[in-house]
Amino acid sequence: MEINRRNVIRYGLIVVLVLVGLIYPGQIYNIFLSLLSIMLPLILGGVLAYVLNILVVKLEKHFFPNTKLKWLKNSRRGIVILITLVIVILVMTGVFRLVLPQFIRALMEFFKSIPALFSDISKLAEKINSHSAVPDQLKGIDVDWTSVQTKVMKFLTTGVSGLFGSTFKIVTSLGKGIFNFILAITFAIYTLATKEKLIAQVNKAGRAFIKENTRKKIKYVLDITNNMFSSFIVGQVTEAIILGTLCALGMLLFKFPYALSVGAFVGITSLVPIFGAWAGGVVGFLLIVVDSPLQAVLFVIFIIVLQQLESNLIYPRVVGTSIGLPGIWVLAAITVGGGLGGIVGMLLGVPVAATIYQLFKNEANRRLENQAKV
Repeated sequence: MEINRRNVIRYGLIVVLVLVGLIYPGQIYNIFLSLLSIMLPLILGGVLAYVLNILVVKLEKHFFPNTKLKWLKNSRRGIVILITLVIVILVMTGVFRLVLPQFIRALMEFFKSIPALFSDISKLAEKINSHSAVPDQLKGIDVDWTSVQTKVMKFLTTGVSGLFGSTFKIVTSLGKGIFNFILAITFAIYTLATKEKLIAQVNKAGRAFIKENTRKKIKYVLDITNNMFSSFIVGQVTEAIILGTLCALGMLLFKFPYALSVGAFVGITSLVPIFGAWAGGVVGFLLIVVDSPLQAVLFVIFIIVLQQLESNLIYPRVVGTSIGLPGIWVLAAITVGGGLGGIVGMLLGVPVAATIYQLFKNEANRRLENQAKV
């Protein structure tokens, strides 16, 4: 009777939750978004801690692993975390110091050239309009090019003023973003510093509330997931270094300007699968077009060829090899993930597909072995 009563209560709660979800989907979605916004710094901190932990583990293997000094043993983790953060900050700072000054200069030169460009176009158009060789049908058309130029410049000025008119909103969003970033960094550092204690607490809770057989299955899935995601991150960083190096060498070979800056930026942005290299290419185009429009067009052709080489040859081999996923499935995972979740889907598509592939492969091998024994 007690068991039946529990089942009734359990299934009754499930039915109530399903009905509430069907009747109030909008309200539930808004509550979910609010909770996600509140939890976002902690989620970002957890992701950051997971990524940084890969480098922390590698550094700890070489930073006095067998020391007998008590003070060094107690401070190893903190020192390694500090070294990890310094390495990441130096890399990011170096890249942006290479790219940002040139990019800002290129934008300033571009906006400075706009009035002169429209003035030249206006003079050329007036000259053509007043030329004696113009057919009689076109001579009757009176185009006030000065008025056209004024309207175009007014449109541009209005657009820019409208953009800067939302300064308060931008500053508020920026302040909130900085606060969330600081909170995420703090949470990530705390997680890295106490990861063994946190893992022990999770294991204790699992032993208390989850059956042993179920706990073993969960641990098996989590171990494979962790292996796939960590291998994917290592492979992604390796691929980004290869692509950035190839971009810089190719630009030096073809004598494009800003080779080191664009190569470094392409390498950083290519951490986002497939799409990232295109973002780096756009920045490279904007930098080069100010100096030479022809070279900018040639650079676009170069980045297209390099992108095809990267997406069809380098990426599937480097990342696919690191996670044990065939190249065809890497491309499929990126395509499906990008279609479902955009950039985030691209980032998660490959490791998720690799995890499913490895679980399916292990289960298939296990069943075949059992059939062979029978």
